[in-house]
Amino acid sequence: MSLWKFRRAKLATTNESMTLTEHLAELRTRIIRAMLAVGVGVIGVLAFYDPVLRFLRKPYDNLCERRPDLVTDCDLYSLGPLDGFTARMRIAVYGGLILALPVVLWQIWRFIVPALHDRERRYAVPFIASSVILFLAGGALAFITLDKGLEFLVGWSGADVQQAYQITKYVSLVALMIAAFGVGFEFPVLLVFLQLAGVVRPRQLIEGWRIAIVVIVVLAAVITPSGDPITLIALTVPLVVLYFAAVGLGHLLVRRRT
Repeated sequence: MSLWKFRRAKLATTNESMTLTEHLAELRTRIIRAMLAVGVGVIGVLAFYDPVLRFLRKPYDNLCERRPDLVTDCDLYSLGPLDGFTARMRIAVYGGLILALPVVLWQIWRFIVPALHDRERRYAVPFIASSVILFLAGGALAFITLDKGLEFLVGWSGADVQQAYQITKYVSLVALMIAAFGVGFEFPVLLVFLQLAGVVRPRQLIEGWRIAIVVIVVLAAVITPSGDPITLIALTVPLVVLYFAAVGLGHLLVRRRT
C-alpha cells in the first residue's frame, strides 16, 4: 500500500488520533493544493483580462448611459506607470480566488474531517455547495446594485465636482463590494452549522430575532465599503430573509437528526 493510500485510510478512521507532525503535514498539503487552485484561476483570468475588465466596467457604463448629467467622462484613468499593472494583478488575484473557491472550501473541509463523526461528514457536499452558491449570489447582487450605489455617491459629491475614476480604485471598490456581499451571504451557513453543532437552538434564534436584525444592520453597515444607504438596504434585506430561512432549515435538520 502506498503512503498516500495509507494516509487516506488512516484519516478515514476517527478512532485513531493524528500526531502533531501529521496534522502539520496534512495542513501543508491542503494549503499547497488551495494555492495551486488559486494560481490556476489567476492564470485563467489573466488570459481573458480584457473581457473581464469590460465586464467589471458594466456598472460604471450603465451609470454613464443612464445619468449623463452626473457623469460626463466614462473613462478609467491610470495615474501612474504602475496603475495598469496593479489593476491587472488585482483583477487576476480576485478572480482567481473566486474561481478557486470550491477547491479552497473542499480543502478546508478535508482538513477538519478527521475531527468529525460520520453523521457530520455527510454534510460536506451540502455545506460546500451552499457556501459557493450563496457567495456567488451575494457577489451577483453586489454587482447588480453597484451602479445604484455609484449614482448615490456621485450625486452627493456635488454638481460642480467632475468625476474621473482611477482604475485601481474602481477595481478595488468592485472587489470589496463583491467580497462584502459574498461573505455576508455566508452568514446563514454559519447559523445552520451552529444549530447542528448544538451551540445554539432554533428557539433561541427565533426568540432573539429583534436583536438579530439589529446585528445584521450593524454588520451590513460595517462590511459595505461604499457606506451608501442603497447598498446597505440591498445587503440587509436579503440577510434578514436568509436568517429566518437558516433558522427554519436548521430546525428541520435538528429534528430529523434527533
